[in-house]
Amino acid sequence: MSKILGVLGGMGPAATVAFLARVQALTPAEGDADHIRIIADINPQVPDRNRAPDAAETTLGQMAMRLRDAGAQVLAMPCNTAHAQAAGIRKVGLPFIDMIAETTEVATADGAKKIGVLATPGGEALYTKALQGKGAKIVRLSGAAREGFMACVYAVKRGDVGEAPRAEMRRLAALLVAGGAEAVIAGCTEVPLLLGAEDVSVPLIDSAEVLAQACVDRCKQAK
Repeated sequence: MSKILGVLGGMGPAATVAFLARVQALTPAEGDADHIRIIADINPQVPDRNRAPDAAETTLGQMAMRLRDAGAQVLAMPCNTAHAQAAGIRKVGLPFIDMIAETTEVATADGAKKIGVLATPGGEALYTKALQGKGAKIVRLSGAAREGFMACVYAVKRGDVGEAPRAEMRRLAALLVAGGAEAVIAGCTEVPLLLGAEDVSVPLIDSAEVLAQACVDRCKQAK
């Protein structure tokens, strides 16, 4: 029997819904009963992970406790930035699938040493440390390009996934490739709502897809 997955979501809601769809699509199933039971807390009121990290950590810990008490056996959170506040989640004592660690493992598996990262400043910091641990270097956006990235993220959060933010995200990914990136991590769960593998000339590692696959593997006890 599959383990019950608890999902800390809402950061943002559209990205969480897309993540849940990925888990369903990646689960090998002949019928309904073969799928993973998921308990999700889609909470858009989690305090801002960049501006109020302590409050965010407290809220995430409370969400994790509620998921545990509801029956979750494994926890996951489809938000890269919020992994900086994951200590409160880990305190509840359930296995927590680390999105940053899983994505870094995939990004460096083929030997790439310069990895571009499309992420918030908080997400960049997490990936910088994780990539260094694998002997790789981060290629990041700066200045106006970073501001442009955040504008794209907030566009998705307000429901705009039209051509303007898509074109900007393609441009930003191309900047990372021009900076020497051998692969690019979509290190914010809003990114894949604007950018696909076909839009980037090097491998695009979708952190939400990586996390979804890790959840399937863990809950189906494949590893």
